Amino acid sequence: MTGSPVAGTLLEELEDAFRAQKRLGDGALAQLEDADVRLRPDPSSNSIAVIVKHLHGNMLSRWTDFLGSDGEKPARRRDEEFVEDVAGIAQVRSWWEQAWQAALTELGALAPADLERTVTIRGEAHSVPRALLRQLTHTAQHVGQIVLLAKHARGEDWRTLSIPRGGSAQADRGGRSGPR
Repeated sequence: MTGSPVAGTLLEELEDAFRAQKRLGDGALAQLEDADVRLRPDPSSNSIAVIVKHLHGNMLSRWTDFLGSDGEKPARRRDEEFVEDVAGIAQVRSWWEQAWQAALTELGALAPADLERTVTIRGEAHSVPRALLRQLTHTAQHVGQIVLLAKHARGEDWRTLSIPRGGSAQADRGGRSGPR
């Protein structure tokens, strides 16, 4: 795979997919106020603040020294990520940006030859493509939760992040790309 143009294309596509997830989250977070990030649909659910706090811990752990050390860093305190102790939207946005800075910096530094390597997560060996896909699906799951909770919190004030209902034909004519 190293000498193949497919390796470079795969890295580009993965980076684009991660950036698309960041854009969705950015669009949701931009619409929120302090109270919105603490909203929980029921006592057993996580708020946006807790989800972002968890993503922050997860992404910093996974992406810091991605190729050189286990993706579950000894300093990470995963259980504390689920404690509702967030001050407000400013703190949530700060965590969001720190997490994405780490992820996109490390992802952008990967070379096609790195796809042949192995990394560990919690002591388990993963091919680099497997680890990247694992991280993408984990992140996308939580970004979807953030968007749904943000939409719920904003109600009628929500501004859609994709094609609005009834807008498919217009989007198809306009060549809009992105979530459909």
